[in-house]
Amino acid sequence: MDVQLNKQDIQARKITFVQEFLRLQNEDIISGLEKMLKKYKAELYESKLDPMTLEQFNREIDEALNDSKYNRVIKADELKSKFEKWRS
Repeated sequence: MDVQLNKQDIQARKITFVQEFLRLQNEDIISGLEKMLKKYKAELYESKLDPMTLEQFNREIDEALNDSKYNRVIKADELKSKFEKWRS
């Protein structure tokens, strides 16, 4: 039951925050909030990353070299072209 109340409390706080944000007229405050949100999101993302082990790093390099040796690669301009076709 406490989890449900907490979710409701968070939802109410978000609604209140958005309402306050929409009333803002000061560009500096808006820019500051944007920067703070971006910074905290990046920090949260980075805190959840697990570093690659040296063994995994070496395996990735070996695999990339092997792919290159056996021509299992795609040129950047070909990839860009394919991407543009997918977007169309």
